[in-house]
Amino acid sequence: MSIFLDSIFSSIALSHFMVDTFNASRPVLLTYLGLSEWEIALFSTIYIWTSALTQPFFGWVSDRTGPRWLAAGGVLWMTVFYSAALFIPGNVGLGCLIVAALGSSAFHPVGAVQATLRGRDLLKGRETTATSLFFMAGQLGHFIGPIITGFILASYKLPGMFIVPVVSIPIGFALLNQLRENHPHPKPSQATHSNRAKAGLLFIVVLALVAAMQSWAQANMVNLIPKYIKDLGQGATIYGSMAGLFMGGSALGNVFGGYLGDRYSKRFVASGVLFFSAFPIYLVSLIGWSWWLYILVPLAGALTGAVHSIMVVFAQRIIPGGMALASGLALGFIFSSGALGLLYTGHLAELYGFPFVLTFTTAMVLIAAPLALFLKDPVI
Repeated sequence: MSIFLDSIFSSIALSHFMVDTFNASRPVLLTYLGLSEWEIALFSTIYIWTSALTQPFFGWVSDRTGPRWLAAGGVLWMTVFYSAALFIPGNVGLGCLIVAALGSSAFHPVGAVQATLRGRDLLKGRETTATSLFFMAGQLGHFIGPIITGFILASYKLPGMFIVPVVSIPIGFALLNQLRENHPHPKPSQATHSNRAKAGLLFIVVLALVAAMQSWAQANMVNLIPKYIKDLGQGATIYGSMAGLFMGGSALGNVFGGYLGDRYSKRFVASGVLFFSAFPIYLVSLIGWSWWLYILVPLAGALTGAVHSIMVVFAQRIIPGGMALASGLALGFIFSSGALGLLYTGHLAELYGFPFVLTFTTAMVLIAAPLALFLKDPVI
């Protein structure tokens, strides 16, 4: 699309790809290091919360100082501490990996706002499409990250993982250059404040519930499926690619959902894709290891991922304050609620097995689907 010819949007999108490549390598890396389901879930929860709960703060700062240093600095921060995590063994290295998550936290709310604003300017107001393309870039990182991590670990062991931070260095400095003018984010108008007030508490509560269940469903799949596939006797290349395929499907679904969300009622789009996502998730719980997983896993990713940009645009429209603060609050809540749910389902997976968790996940998306119908589109 023409928006990718815009230097600011393309730099933001490429940086998002890099940030989420770092993030997505985590479950495969932890599986390679021999952590159990509970340990993977616990560490992933700490990692995600470190990123998620600080996003509103970074969004608030960005609304006042501009996007440049938080966006580009986030990429370079992850580069430094991810490298330290690979270099330093044991718990100290894992601690560096958690510190690296702050770079993701700084980048995400700023990047989401820049994508939305470029959509308003360059796509004649189709902000959901632009936001979905931004998130698609990140989810392509989630797609490539596990696959390349599995391949590197299988072929070159842990030292080979230094390839990832080396690639990220020029991307971070390119973004620093593109945002050199550092324009602050626009303030919401009085009409926007009025429309946000009319949205009401019920809208916010329902939005939070739908977003939380969608995030929890995705967290269950992408963080625990590598361990499940490994326990079924497959190697790092296979379980890495399976996590990647889920997020690759999510990336495509996100664009599909954004496209439909700009043309039809967002609540009906969100409800429909959540309902249909129950079918592939439940089928995965039944069949064990099968080549059918190469179809069902990305399909589950596509249908659950189609909701993401819709939830963020809803939040940008109705949460008081600046756009980056709203984005930080929304993304922080989405990621942290998924991580909290993962902590519980990681324990369930050890007690009852991953197929039980998938059945549980099926029930969640079936509950979220009718709830989404209460999300009447707010106007700005």
